[in-house]
Amino acid sequence: MAIGVVATIKIKEGTNEAFEAVANELMAAVRANEPGNKVYQFCKSKADPTTYVVMEIYADQAALEAHGKSDHFRTIGPKMGPSMAGRPDVQYFDTV
Repeated sequence: MAIGVVATIKIKEGTNEAFEAVANELMAAVRANEPGNKVYQFCKSKADPTTYVVMEIYADQAALEAHGKSDHFRTIGPKMGPSMAGRPDVQYFDTV
């Protein structure tokens, strides 16, 4: 069974451009290097421009774990830190 992940991220006001640049870099790296990832998409709230979600689907637990251990996640992900207003709220799901 595939695994879904939804991470809600709040960013500091005025940092959208920097945050989105890193998000695009990370999306490209995940898509190019993680065959077990089926969906990896950042989306910005229409109601609150400081709220983003990352929608992710992985083929299985091994693919999810590989994502967290990947070089690109470990090097690109921290670049989001200066824009973030706190820790992301991450939820895990079983696909149906």
